Amino acid sequence: MSEPRPRVLLRQQQDFQFEIDFGEGKPRLLGDEGPPLGQGAGPTPVQLLAAAVGNCLSDSLLFALRKFKQAPEPISCEVTAEIGRNADNRLRVLGLDVALKLGVPAAQLEHLDRVLVQFESFCTVGASVAQGIPLKVTVHDSTGAQFK
Repeated sequence: MSEPRPRVLLRQQQDFQFEIDFGEGKPRLLGDEGPPLGQGAGPTPVQLLAAAVGNCLSDSLLFALRKFKQAPEPISCEVTAEIGRNADNRLRVLGLDVALKLGVPAAQLEHLDRVLVQFESFCTVGASVAQGIPLKVTVHDSTGAQFK
């Protein structure tokens, strides 16, 4: 059986603003470049990439913890993109720092050590992006203690 092929339709609205249509029943977004190219009326492509990686890693962490019947909610995530120039002097995403935060103290979660070893491998987007862009992933609990 083949995997589904997600589709997204983008329609230029004006200048660098594009309406992003994810399909029936899903809210549309307006993407836009920041000044001086665009007006900053919506997330930039880099922000959308960061959101996709952060969302997928958050989902994967939740999935891995729930496999052990654990309740880490609410999970939060902050993704910071490093932008710089490559050898051809073109702007590129040079790396993504992903900081995940559990909604509870780690002491309340069983098997956290096993989860932290495996959860990134469940993330389709993060693992795919990591093939070309370095990802640094950290995990903290609700007390601020770092576990990965």
